[in-house]
Amino acid sequence: MSIAIVGAQWGDEGKGKVVDLYSAQSDLIVRYQGGNNAGHTLVVNGKKTVLHLIPSGILHPGKLCLIANGVVFDPTVFFEEVDSLLASGALKDAPTAIKVSERAHVILPYHCLLDKLREQHAAGGKAQIGTTGRGIGPAYEDKVARRGIQVIDLLRPELLRQKLQVAIEEKNILFKHHFQAPAIEFAALYAECLKLGERLRPFIADVRAVLQAALAQGKKILFEGAQGTLLDIDHGTYPYVTSSSTCSGGALTGTGVGLSNPIRVVGITKAYTTRVGTGPFPSEIEHTEKETAERIRKIGQEFGATTGRSRRVGWLDLVALRYAVEVNGMSGLALMKSDCLSGLKEIRVCTAYRLGDQTLTTWPSCSEDLERVTPVYETLPGWEIFDTSKVRSVSDLPSTLQSYIHYLEKALKVPVILMSVGPGREETLLLSDPYSTKS
Repeated sequence: MSIAIVGAQWGDEGKGKVVDLYSAQSDLIVRYQGGNNAGHTLVVNGKKTVLHLIPSGILHPGKLCLIANGVVFDPTVFFEEVDSLLASGALKDAPTAIKVSERAHVILPYHCLLDKLREQHAAGGKAQIGTTGRGIGPAYEDKVARRGIQVIDLLRPELLRQKLQVAIEEKNILFKHHFQAPAIEFAALYAECLKLGERLRPFIADVRAVLQAALAQGKKILFEGAQGTLLDIDHGTYPYVTSSSTCSGGALTGTGVGLSNPIRVVGITKAYTTRVGTGPFPSEIEHTEKETAERIRKIGQEFGATTGRSRRVGWLDLVALRYAVEVNGMSGLALMKSDCLSGLKEIRVCTAYRLGDQTLTTWPSCSEDLERVTPVYETLPGWEIFDTSKVRSVSDLPSTLQSYIHYLEKALKVPVILMSVGPGREETLLLSDPYSTKS
């Protein structure tokens, strides 16, 4: 049995914590898309760890963590994380615990530079996407345009030389004539790539083959998604999206695992909604209920793990969640941060949109339409502040919070199988085992 963990909103839902929890009973944990623009924050025994590339399961000794072909891979960031984990004692033998796909595409300095220059060029205009500036989009562009550098190329000096010369020649024309920026020097970058390749050598593997062998042995595999459904390149609020397939389908293309292998999909959602950067956000309350938004942001620590940017805050959006359930084929939900709404007398939930004289209960395809909709809300009673340390089952939760859970399950036709009531690993209710054949 395999499980895919996907974000059901615009990312930042708490996937890292869920991956960390499910990793305890998994044999392999696989990151299948995105790059170091994702940030998973884990709190174990009061200690916070933030990971951007290495799967969150790395905090469990004896697990094999894989970075698959669908990821765009920044070697410098990777080694920063490895060194940090080694220094903290969380990791002992890095090459044994972590493997990187030889097919993954490499993020190089010119990708990061291009990313930042484009966003600066679009500053203040509609063309701004809100990119993290980590080179993710430009690296995926090179991959699709068939001019990317793969991890395996770093071990082949002559092939790397040829590919890098072509890539730099094109990029330097753009830097010089369009952005009036300094050119990339080939010799220095080539030498650095060779150096990184040698350090990477013990980590590099045919990840697809590793996964096929594990499946044949009946091992439990956990697929770790980054970002969220509404940022998917095909199914998100285009163009305000990331550059990869964040939905569950990306777990197949991003790893080489076939459709014949059953994968149970668990969607992660907050009890409210957040979004980082620009783009439509129908249930946003930043301007209509500013004090409530600031309260939730402060309690929920809604600041990006990767960028530190403040997240925009809104009420839970059932139109968006139903859409996420459908496009991912979710069989269960993990409900996060319900404790952050404690103390509010009323909770609102967006159940539909109004667009002109239309009432929409399905997700619009056009982001321009989504910018124009007005949310239709249902108001529910809030719940009192509760002692999370004393919560051992759903019955220990305030009755109105229990009703909120049942309300969501009925509206979405998907059970809540995990519930987080605080940031710590222990502040979690595991209501159903996704690996169980009885679930």
